[in-house]
Amino acid sequence: MATVNKNLSEYDKNTVPDARNFRFGIVVSEWNEIITEGLFDGAIQTLQENQVPSQNIIRWNVPGSFELIYGAKKMLQTQNVDAVIVIGCVIQGQTKHFDFVCEGVTQGIKDLNVQTDVPVIFCVLTDNTLQQSIDRSGGIHGNKGTEAAIAAIKMAYIRQQASLSHQIDNQHLLSSGALQIENLPLQLEE
Repeated sequence: MATVNKNLSEYDKNTVPDARNFRFGIVVSEWNEIITEGLFDGAIQTLQENQVPSQNIIRWNVPGSFELIYGAKKMLQTQNVDAVIVIGCVIQGQTKHFDFVCEGVTQGIKDLNVQTDVPVIFCVLTDNTLQQSIDRSGGIHGNKGTEAAIAAIKMAYIRQQASLSHQIDNQHLLSSGALQIENLPLQLEE
C-alpha cells in the first residue's frame, strides 16, 4: 500500500507556500462519517496551521462520496475559492457497488480538474476495511486530510503563479508592441 512506511500527517513546513490569502472549499461526504470527520479535522487543522483564516474556509456536506462531484462543481461555480478539497470514504463491501462508486468519483473529480481552472483535491479513501480507513484518518498512518490540505495549498499557489506569469507575458507583449490590435472601422456585411 502507498501508506506503508509513510505518515500522511508529516510534511515540511518550509516547502509550503504562504496560504494566508487563499480561500478553500471543502466538500465532505456524510457517509462513513466517523472517517470523513477525521479527514476533515486533519484538513482544517492543517489549513489553520498554515495561517488560513477561518473565514477563508467554506465547508459543504453532501450525502455520499458520489455526490462529492456535484458538490465540488457547485462550489466552483458559486464560491470564489482557490482550491477545493473533496473528502469521502468508500469501503469495500460484498457487491460491485464499491467499484462503481470509486470509479465514478475518481473520474468525476478528474473531469473537474480538466474542465475548470480551480484545482480539486481528491481526499477519498477507498479501503478494503474500516480499520484501514481509521488508520488513514488520524490513526497509525496519520491523516490523509492533512496531506490533502497541503496539496490544496501547493496547487492554489501553482494556480496563482501561473496566472501571474500569464499576466506578465501578456503585459510584455503589449508593451513591446509584439501584440497590436488594429484600429479599423467596423464593417457590417448585409
